[in-house]
Amino acid sequence: MFRNPTRREFFGAAAGGAALAATGGFGPQNRAVAAVAAGSSPVAKVPLETDIEPLVRVLEDTPRERLLEEIGARIRRGTTYREIVAALQLAGVRNVEPRPTVGFKFHSVLVVNSAHLASISGLDRQRWLPIFWSLDYFKVTQAQDEREGDWTMAPVDESTVPDPQEAAERFRDSMERWDEGSADGAAAALARFPGAHQAFELFAHYGGRDFRSIGHKVIFVASAWRALQCIGWQYAEPILRSLAYALQNPTGDGNPAEHDYLADRPWRDNQQRVKRIRDGWTLGRTDQAATREMLQTLRSGSHEEVCELAVEQLNRGVSPQSLWDAIFAGSGELLMRQPGIVALHAGTTSNAMGYLFRTVRDERTRQLLLLQNLAFLPLFRGAMEGRGRVDDVQIDQLEPAEVEEDVREVAESIFADVPQDRAAAARKTLALVRRDPEALAFVSAARQQVALRARGSHDYKFSSAVLEDYLHVSPPWRECLLAASVYSLMGAGHSENPLVQRANEALA
Repeated sequence: MFRNPTRREFFGAAAGGAALAATGGFGPQNRAVAAVAAGSSPVAKVPLETDIEPLVRVLEDTPRERLLEEIGARIRRGTTYREIVAALQLAGVRNVEPRPTVGFKFHSVLVVNSAHLASISGLDRQRWLPIFWSLDYFKVTQAQDEREGDWTMAPVDESTVPDPQEAAERFRDSMERWDEGSADGAAAALARFPGAHQAFELFAHYGGRDFRSIGHKVIFVASAWRALQCIGWQYAEPILRSLAYALQNPTGDGNPAEHDYLADRPWRDNQQRVKRIRDGWTLGRTDQAATREMLQTLRSGSHEEVCELAVEQLNRGVSPQSLWDAIFAGSGELLMRQPGIVALHAGTTSNAMGYLFRTVRDERTRQLLLLQNLAFLPLFRGAMEGRGRVDDVQIDQLEPAEVEEDVREVAESIFADVPQDRAAAARKTLALVRRDPEALAFVSAARQQVALRARGSHDYKFSSAVLEDYLHVSPPWRECLLAASVYSLMGAGHSENPLVQRANEALA
């Protein structure tokens, strides 16, 4: 969508603020995307569209203990769902920094799309619960950001914004050089000039290029694009600027363009591997033997071995679907081996990469997303080491339980077992999905548990991911993925979130 050229005056000329700390030798040409120094002179916040700015300020300025009640009153007076979600996304990117890593407090931004998916998929009477939880969580992370230096996104430095015809090339060049100051201006230009799909294709290309922040960068790309489809492209500029800033985060390393870091090696190698993939690679046979071969390699192979096998399989006529089946089964198996934050992110990262793979048009980007996702799973496996026991379990060897009840009763029994006996819950899930291949009873029960009991961003991120991904997995791998999901889903053994009652009262 093209913007009115007079908007340059509206934004103002000065980005302001101190230079970013620990830029890792990126050079003096890189300006801060926003002010970061606590106690420094006040810096203007990036202005937002005039229709949404007042509501964003309500979120920013209302104390946490009164925010849900204030928003409930506004909903009763006619404020819409879309407006609330837009304000929530924009308040997050304006007030919460995706540093020192794209995660932690920045989950108040990353979780918005997951909460939105949970909301539109839930029961009518529970529609607002995920959004109200996210509103409360924004206030938690806003306070954390203030304690860590009170970062605020400032207006873009207009001198760094390229002309429309140069926006795409400037963005590519900035990303290749890890030049965050130049990328900031290029991101603003992409929001203003070329159109949503071209901008999305560019961000999707770089979203999965490195393993820093255990997948949160590509998760942000997918979630930002999906959130913008809900709230409208007119709000894209601050979101794309935040996204460019996040993708350029080297997490304390020097400029990755000048070093050989493990986090970057799969991307560098896979850019060469994609040149060897046959024409017509998207057309092939679904092959369970190939899926098992890839799954076995994922269990012990290096990222190089996994990606080499992928190219070989594609070139001998195996469908990309069979590789994605291995990806989702492999991420589920990691969760069964060590339930926890690392394996959970193997699943949410695969969800983001799978969504981008299905959505982008550029063939090379799609190939890179597939290979990068495969390469990341051995890196996730390595990241699990030293974090506790890793069980020797194989997802395709899981045996179903014997169940005779109605499918809804089995589903209730599954979530009664969570979290006390997740292994039993997994075996029951396998039996249930074999009887109910569409998994309607399981999914309905899972969504109900999340709506009432979710307490953290990962409860929403993981549940929204896996309850979407199972639809894109071939049988019998679908039943395996859902069986593994109970190792991180909410269950009846978890207490109800006290925000549920508060949200219901605010909306009454």
